[in-house]
Amino acid sequence: MGGAVQQQAVRRARRGRRRGKHRRVMGEINITPFVDVMLVLLIIFMVAAPLMTVGVPVELPKTAATTLPTPDEEPLTVTITAEGEVMLQTTAITTSDLVPRLRAIAEERDDDRIFLRADGQVPYELVAQVMGALNAGGFHNIGLVTDTGGPGLDGG
Repeated sequence: MGGAVQQQAVRRARRGRRRGKHRRVMGEINITPFVDVMLVLLIIFMVAAPLMTVGVPVELPKTAATTLPTPDEEPLTVTITAEGEVMLQTTAITTSDLVPRLRAIAEERDDDRIFLRADGQVPYELVAQVMGALNAGGFHNIGLVTDTGGPGLDGG
């Protein structure tokens, strides 16, 4: 009877050694959780990015022009709404107060670039008057903001 017990112990020991030989240390990095986190962050930023744009809702005209390079400072924007209201950034301003405010801002800024956004329904005369006010206010580099994807003069 003692011999049978001893043989079972030897068999268990051999099984244990065999199992140990088949198990290896995993030398690979599991990147699945990392990829999951990155995809979640990507989705969050894709949803949040359009919400971060600041401005007054206007229906910009569409052109075939390319985009301007982004300045180092926060861009200064003047908007003309469809009703003809002039806004400096997001604050409504009268046309008589526009030039003094722009002069004060121009003294503090290094860049003389300003962006003009005008609704497509605004008469060109008002756009030209505001552009003259921007120039008189010390901003000589005026960028007209439009939506891309519009028709070009080349028929395309």
